[in-house]
Amino acid sequence: QVQLVESAGGSVQIGGSLRLSCVASGYSRFNYCMAWFRQPPGKAREGVAALNFDGTVSYYSDPVAGRFTISQDNAKNTLNLQMNSLKLEDTAMYYCAAGPCLAKAWYSPSRYTYWGQGTQVTVSS
Repeated sequence: QVQLVESAGGSVQIGGSLRLSCVASGYSRFNYCMAWFRQPPGKAREGVAALNFDGTVSYYSDPVAGRFTISQDNAKNTLNLQMNSLKLEDTAMYYCAAGPCLAKAWYSPSRYTYWGQGTQVTVSS
């Protein structure tokens, strides 16, 4: 059974940092592409960052490029998201996602089969 379990998010002030982790189990990490998505209140789910199948190439949405870093720890089957210089607009529920590396845009939710339960990130002034 495939499971993705995100670490707890949290609350932070503008300009602060948070690190999210997602532990994957039940499948071989190397057969899947993984990503982070987020869903702000009242808005659609959006892609934040992703890795290609072997983790050698990373992708970022424009709003987070230069502030967020996606990485993986193969030994621990873990996907990480380091978030720096957080802004109010980064407030959202964050989700870890995994799926076969289909020929779809990395930021397309339909590219991913498995999803974590979500973790809340709140940025305040």
